[in-house]
Amino acid sequence: MAGKLEMNRSYGEKLISLFARLLFTKESYSLTELAQMLGCSKQTVIRLISDIRMAYGVNIEENIQGNRKYYRLIKQGKSTPVIPLTESELTALQMCKTFTEHLLGDQFYHEATQALEKNLSLTECAGGFPSRHFASFCTGTIDYTPHQEKVRILIESMKAMKICRITYQAIMEKKSKTYHIKPLKIFSYRDSMYLHARLAREPGKVYREADFDPLLAIHRLKKVEMTDRSFEYPADYDFEDVFDKNFGFMKDDCFEVVVEFTGWAAQYVAERTWSPDQKISKIDDDKIRLKFSVSSDVELIAWILFFGEEAKVIEPKWVVEEVVMKIKKIGSSYA
Repeated sequence: MAGKLEMNRSYGEKLISLFARLLFTKESYSLTELAQMLGCSKQTVIRLISDIRMAYGVNIEENIQGNRKYYRLIKQGKSTPVIPLTESELTALQMCKTFTEHLLGDQFYHEATQALEKNLSLTECAGGFPSRHFASFCTGTIDYTPHQEKVRILIESMKAMKICRITYQAIMEKKSKTYHIKPLKIFSYRDSMYLHARLAREPGKVYREADFDPLLAIHRLKKVEMTDRSFEYPADYDFEDVFDKNFGFMKDDCFEVVVEFTGWAAQYVAERTWSPDQKISKIDDDKIRLKFSVSSDVELIAWILFFGEEAKVIEPKWVVEEVVMKIKKIGSSYA
């Protein structure tokens, strides 16, 4: 009986959370995004949408873009009331702000702090502003303060769906190059910010489809200009489909790898997800075997070497040979 009550309570919380998100954000969400946000299946999301329509009599629009279904609440009548954040919500936002301070840069961080302080006056928060409870410790970080104006232009271009003209300095190139791009997504990866985009036609030139979509480090953008040329958001674009399928930031042909870990490395690896299809099996009290999908051999080998003698590649053979060769080269540089 208790399990049934808990299940019903959980469903009710999901229903309220979904309704609030659609009501207050005014955004369109894909079925996949909503399932991830709520931690449930797509079938459950569809049932929640149906229940919201019947219970609240609201118009939830649905449309298909590419191979994805999107939902958006169509508002009618009076505007949405202003509802202050709860103490728990303020705390969660404070944690997010503090943990990402090194990515925001001075101005964005100040604006995030100011926004929380404004809402604090509307909230009966017994413990006051919870900033002193959280901190972030990072080394080898990039100062994004000088790049904030470029980030703002990119955000505005994504909202307006305008093509950007960018000047970019690749890490191993001596000279920067200029491109026209369709900015699609700004995201963070290992304490750095990146832009995922698609190439746009260069004015006065014949368009040639690129072999891959540009993946640009924000701090290597020398200049960003929003043009007056519009673009349509690609119906087939799916960020999660590109980046969340396997191990590796750089995307090449996917291959399967088996690695054994011992000691502290075994505990460290077992606590984390390295690819959605990973399989971890325990060999003994001090050893595990990880089987997972990888799309970048360069990143894989660097990752393996990080664990030193606590990691051993089992398959495939060519990765074993690459690791052995890399170890020999490292040893010879110290000879």
